[in-house]
This record gives sequence, C-alpha cells and structure tokens, in this order.
Amino acid sequence: MHYHPSFHARNHPEKPAIIMSGGQVVTYGELDATSNRFAQLMRARGLQIGDTVALCLENRAEYFPLVWGAHRAGLIFVAISSRLTPPEIAYISQDSGAKLLVSSSYLAKTLDEVAALAPEVAQLRLGGLGEHDLEAALAAMPATPVADERAGGDMLYSSGTTGKPKGVRVPMPEEPAIGAPNALMMLAAEAFGFTPDSVYLSPAPLYHAAPLRWSMAVHRLGGTVVVMDKFDPEHALQLIEKYKITDSQWVPTHFIRMLKLPEEVRTKYDTSSLKCAIHAAAPCPVPVKHAMIEWWGPILKEYYAGTEGNGFTFISSEEWLQRPGSVGRALTGTVHICDEHGDDVPVGEEGQVFFEGGSAFEYHNDPAKTREAANKHGWTSLGDVGRLDDEGYLFLTDRKSFMIISGGVNIYPQEIESLLVTHPKVADVAVIGAPDPDMGERVVAVVQPANMADAGPALAAELTEWLAPRLSRVKMPRTIDFREELPREPTGKLFKRLLRDEYKAAATTVGA
Repeated sequence: MHYHPSFHARNHPEKPAIIMSGGQVVTYGELDATSNRFAQLMRARGLQIGDTVALCLENRAEYFPLVWGAHRAGLIFVAISSRLTPPEIAYISQDSGAKLLVSSSYLAKTLDEVAALAPEVAQLRLGGLGEHDLEAALAAMPATPVADERAGGDMLYSSGTTGKPKGVRVPMPEEPAIGAPNALMMLAAEAFGFTPDSVYLSPAPLYHAAPLRWSMAVHRLGGTVVVMDKFDPEHALQLIEKYKITDSQWVPTHFIRMLKLPEEVRTKYDTSSLKCAIHAAAPCPVPVKHAMIEWWGPILKEYYAGTEGNGFTFISSEEWLQRPGSVGRALTGTVHICDEHGDDVPVGEEGQVFFEGGSAFEYHNDPAKTREAANKHGWTSLGDVGRLDDEGYLFLTDRKSFMIISGGVNIYPQEIESLLVTHPKVADVAVIGAPDPDMGERVVAVVQPANMADAGPALAAELTEWLAPRLSRVKMPRTIDFREELPREPTGKLFKRLLRDEYKAAATTVGA
C-alpha cells in the first residue's frame, strides 16, 4: 500500500486531512497540491535532495503542507520553536545549515531581528510582503510533483550539555519512495490502533517531535488531524465531542489542567468516542493517571522514547494498573540498565537506561555528545535512570541529571545559568526544577548575589527584566531565590541535588 497523503488525495480528495480548532479545514486534495507547490518552490530556489530548510511557525493549517512538501522534495526539515528568541532561532538556522527559513508575519518583529543576526539565511513568510511573500511564491509554482521526488526527513533540536541546542540527525530514509511506510506509522497502526478512520487530536505545538511525527503518521494512514492552535482544557473537551475524536496525544500537564476543571464542566462533554489517549514526554504522577483512567476508561497508552529514536517502550492502561509508574516494555530496541562501566546490573537495581538495536542517530555538529550517548557495547542512552522488573517492565526513577521538564518541555539549566552569571550583581547561580502541581516542575534560579544586601524582590525583578530579551519565555525562571553561598565542593562542583531535594521536601511539607 502507498502510505502518503498523495495517495489519499487521489482516492479521497475532499476528505479533511487537517482541521484547525477554529474550524478551518484542509482537504487531502489541498494538502497534496500545496505540498507539491512547496517542493517545486524549493527546487526553484536551488534546494536539492539532502539540503536543509527550517520552519518556524505557530500552529496553523499551512504547517503540514509545507512539511510534506519538504519531505517529498527529499529535504531535511528543521522545526524551530516559535517561542524562541531571535538569537536562538538564528543559531539553529545557521547550525543546521538551513538555506531557507520559512515562517509567518505573526513573528515579523522576531524574524527581522533573525535576518540581522543570520543574513545568509533567506526568509519566506506566510503573510509576508515583497521578497518575503510565501503565498505569492507558492502561487507561481505548478501543483505537480517534482521530477526527482524522494523521501526526506526531519532534524529536530534538543538542548545539549553546553546549553546550546543540538540537532538530532537520523539517516535519510533508505527507501526513497515517498509512500514507503516508516517505523512510527507501523507502531501507530499496530500498537495504538490507528486506522484511516482515525480522527486525531493534537493539542501541543507542532514543532515538538511527538505532535509533528505522530500527526504525519496519521496522514500516512489517511486519517484526520485536528490541531489546537493553543491548548485550553475545556476547548480540548469541546473538540473531542464536536469531531468525535478517536485518538489523541497529551503530556501530563494537559491531564492536570483538564482534571482541575469543575466537575460540571468536565462531565458535560461527551468523550465516549475516544479509543486511545497517548501520553509521553514527561513522567505522569500516579494519582493523575489513575484519575484519567477512571474518567476516560482504560484507553491511556503510554510510551517512553526520545527524539533520537533509539528505542521505544509501551504500556497499556491494563498493564499500568498492575504496575503503576511503569513506562512499559520495549517495542523497538532492547532495554538495558547499566552501571557506570556500561555493564548490565541485576534485575530490580537502578542504573542508566540504554537501548540496544535501536535506530542510528547523531547530534549534528557535536561528535563528542554523540560519543557520550553510547557505551562500550554501542548501546545508546537518553541519559535517564531507571530499573527493570523481572518481566522487563521499565520504571524511570530519575531523569537526565539536571534537566527540567515543565509542561512536557525539556529545559536545560546551564543555558540559563550561563546567562545569569554574567550579570554584574550575580556572583553564582544554580538553576533547578522545583515541584509544581500544574507544570510538573517550574524553573527556579537560586542566586548568590555579589552583595547580599541587594538580595530581595527588587533584584529578582531586575534579573527577570534583564533575562527577558535573552531567553525564551518557557525557560524563564518562575522563582528567583537568594543565598549567601551555594553548596559547592572545593573543586567547584555544585551539589545541585541538595538544592533539588530541599525544594522537593519543602513542596512535600506544604502539600502535607
């Protein structure tokens, strides 16, 4: 079978491929035509198979036609968060080798700054004017496939240990045919039950790996993707009822916000069409998942994986209820729990989680980070800590050493620390994740002022104001606290765990 939107466009041209939460509909026929025009435009602008195009867009109907156009032109497409600052967008555009940055007039001010920082990266914008007018450029192109059509792939960025984002580069698909099935689509169909009749709700930003890749898997199968322009808990329930959503994907923060709605609001919407509610990206508190299963039934399906694609575990609601807190057994790759030497530990003991036999990947322009992800056996890790039970079920007991997961978004503290420590009134700083009942974790900066007499709300406000233009909003510290001294070894090593444990204990005391 041909697993590609163009196949469904020929057979069901009027079927909705995309429905935006505001009601806008893009049919498979329209998706196919626009994706062809974009592929033709890429060739007209000199982008050839293996070249890179970057997309920095808010959630909007044009997202998928552009991505599918890049895919069928054999390009590497880089999805950049629309919430990043101009220096961050410029860095990713340059680091990825993008020959073109596609965005929208919604971000015009940001994009103008990006153009000044990265003048070598050409720009096209939806709603743009003159040379930036993407709609006019597309309208001038034929809606027929390019002569050298070939499947491309994504390169998505996640922060590295240096604080600078790193592109996760996976090999181009070996099979050049654009309609060849891929591993995620097969998983979606076989493990999660997706079909051509699936109506899939995507409530998260499309520049994240899971919403982008899973939505494209639905399009391969011929289903309909309903996209929220931004998440709102009651609106999500309205959409489930209105479009009879069958499949959906969430992070725990979405669950928490829906559960906090008044009961009369939660119960007035019909969610009985849901057959599968997938969640991943962050640990889900056990009471939250219990409450969701009680509300929606045993349709929650959880997985553990990374952008790197090196392995994938899966657990159904029925299995989870027997083993609360588990993220399941491996569907791709073999899970190993290893000690510091890279050797397997006994069953039940904690260690670093590695996958054997998963897909190959590398961190773009960072061979050192690529090497660090593998052990002596060639098994690769996302840096998480966990244990296996005697039936092979994985339990995650810690995350990448200092990574903060807030609302399902990965935040790396060092980037924030490296900025704050350059402020003249800051002597030292540690950024940690503190427990947060809504977001899972919140970003906390613990600052040692150059002069302790300056400590207080005025300095906190000054530092926040100073950070704002330098750091994307999602990474901004929600709390800035002050200490006379941070817990460091004489060698300079920071005992971050002491701080994290302190904030965790304080949160437990408050919640008691």
